[in-house]
Amino acid sequence: MTLTCIAIDDEPPALDLLCRFIDRTPFLKLAGSFSNAIESLRFISENEVDLIFLDIQMPDLSGIELARILSGRNMGYTPAIIFTTAFDQFALEGYKLDVVDYLLKPFAYEEFFRGANKVLNMARPKAAPLEAVPKDEDHIYLKVEFQTVKIPCANIAYIEGLKDYAKLHLVDTGKNLLSLITLKALEEKLPKGKFMRIHKSFIVSLDKVTSITRNTVYIGDKMFAVSDQYKEEFAGFVEGWR
Repeated sequence: MTLTCIAIDDEPPALDLLCRFIDRTPFLKLAGSFSNAIESLRFISENEVDLIFLDIQMPDLSGIELARILSGRNMGYTPAIIFTTAFDQFALEGYKLDVVDYLLKPFAYEEFFRGANKVLNMARPKAAPLEAVPKDEDHIYLKVEFQTVKIPCANIAYIEGLKDYAKLHLVDTGKNLLSLITLKALEEKLPKGKFMRIHKSFIVSLDKVTSITRNTVYIGDKMFAVSDQYKEEFAGFVEGWR
């Protein structure tokens, strides 16, 4: 499988390096290179491009602005984007725009190849199942940084809502995972009967509950208050838990 790609960078040495890395990669085909984002717009509109290597800091139209334009267009497809930049402060913005990777200059070919290979794996057609596969209720899949991560539900103690993000507190690794997803959207992914929303900012794993009162839940030494809007559902859990 071959990915058609373009490179956009206003610095000639950086653009030349991208083109050389693309030529060196067997599954990439360079369709064009551009010194500014505006020049690339017409080409992208008139040609099908699978992958864009895109600098962020450029005059007239930045890489982030171009990515926003492309995400808002109704082209029937959206090219994958890998940001290339010397500034790490744009990583969060790239994450929000759902870019595949974020290469911090100066980057080596190994890093370039790893990012390109992510796009290749995403583009490969998935084999059709021979029969219906039951939903995997033992794991959920969330985007964490620039990767999709498979998370065992049994590892989740509780989930904390932080505006547009969800912070998963895990029990076995001693670390947390932050994903760009609301608690409401995450509720739809979680297996029914194993997790409960008890507060606008918290979802708890029912298996990890160690003690309860009428209005509070404990997971170990962590206490959670139950909001009024969730008390009716929580009361049903209390009856069955005793």
